Amino acid sequence: MEQTFALIKPLAFRKNLTGSILNKITEAGFRLVAIKSTHLNRNQAKEFYKVHENKSFFVSLIEYMTSGPVVAMILEEENAVAKLREVVGNTDPHIAAEGTLRNLFGVDKQRNSIHAADSIENAKREIELCFSKLETV
Repeated sequence: MEQTFALIKPLAFRKNLTGSILNKITEAGFRLVAIKSTHLNRNQAKEFYKVHENKSFFVSLIEYMTSGPVVAMILEEENAVAKLREVVGNTDPHIAAEGTLRNLFGVDKQRNSIHAADSIENAKREIELCFSKLETV
């Protein structure tokens, strides 16, 4: 089994979509290994999204991701990273495949309801950023 990381973004949390998103994820066969709601501070958000620090949207992304609570989770499944990326869909909700999380619950590229790790390495890094050893299985 492979583990991956996902993060329900602030607007989806504010719109009370957490349960609907979690339901879709578990219906897709994922096992929830760890979950918590938290509020990222600026330093945590910058570290989390440092791969985008030289992009024009970085500042607004950090502002958005620190604007309210998020739900961090560790998920487990065969080929978890790739499979979750399929369930989540394209970054742009307007072109995401029908029935994907971003298609169903996203607003735009930044407020697309959920982040999903894009590689095994990034999943491990993101898990370590959001969960202590005591919080993981």
